[in-house]
Amino acid sequence: MCTVCGCANGETKIEAGHGHGHHHHHGHDDHHHDHDHDHHHDHHSHEHVGPDGKVYRHIHGDDHGHHHGHEHGHDHGHDHDHGHDHGTIDLGRGPAGTEVPGMSQTRLIAIEQDILAKNDSFAAVNRQLFAAKGVFVLNLMSSPGSGKTTLLTRTLTDLKGRFPMAVIEGDQQTSFDADRIRATGTPAIQVNTGRGCHLDAQMVTQAVGRLPVETGSVLFIENVGNLVCPAGFDLGEAHKVVVLSVTEGEDKPLKYPAMFAGADLLLVNKVDLLPHLTFDVARMIAYARQLKPGLRVIEVSATTGQGLEDWYGWIAEGLAKAVAAR
Repeated sequence: MCTVCGCANGETKIEAGHGHGHHHHHGHDDHHHDHDHDHHHDHHSHEHVGPDGKVYRHIHGDDHGHHHGHEHGHDHGHDHDHGHDHGTIDLGRGPAGTEVPGMSQTRLIAIEQDILAKNDSFAAVNRQLFAAKGVFVLNLMSSPGSGKTTLLTRTLTDLKGRFPMAVIEGDQQTSFDADRIRATGTPAIQVNTGRGCHLDAQMVTQAVGRLPVETGSVLFIENVGNLVCPAGFDLGEAHKVVVLSVTEGEDKPLKYPAMFAGADLLLVNKVDLLPHLTFDVARMIAYARQLKPGLRVIEVSATTGQGLEDWYGWIAEGLAKAVAAR
């Protein structure tokens, strides 16, 4: 359970290459170790943050009344040379966002700080690597159904040949979107987060190691679709780009303030549908700028091409700066 956003971290799968096989990360099924111990399962515990960014409670037995010879697999990397049994459970919040019984708010805050600090350390490394290669990295975020993938595939098609590009595609399940992206001829790698609702910086670190990212290129990171969790995790990107379609509701910035306050660019998508809707674009932009004064906004349509040259110009300008700063 991610205590920062409340999502359940399932097994993350990262393709071994841009289209072949999978690498498993954050899972509990990849290996096992043996415990041979002589005691009961009651009743004290301690917690730690594992190398995968998850928080674990180890429940230790006090009664040494029987012997266990069993195997179980989980994905945290520390050595055991002590004689006790432990069950591993996630700490944080329950399925409905409730606190785990017995956990104080102070402890939850400390856990959140640990997770974000770990994430930020990976993000800093990512940012340094991208800067050294002159790679312009964009973190694309939106709610499901905003047209983000359609806009991205149109972008990749139109910009093909202008400069190198690559994509990290984040979804809970399936490789459908990565397949659509690869159909444009762009290298792409799929990251499936399982039950997790956002990408984190370590996932990006591992994905980049399996993806050909050229010097002087643009890397698009298409985050998992929602307007809550991705806002809290720095991936090492140059800019956060939020895609909001006119079919969603003009009050979205006020409902999800962290996302829009942290954005560097807002793409208002599907503007070709405005004649058929009551969506007030000016009001929505005003709401967004209450949270982020001076927020850059571009109105676009992946269907008609409206506004796309402004979007492409913004990308080209950012890439030129990244290359010049190497």
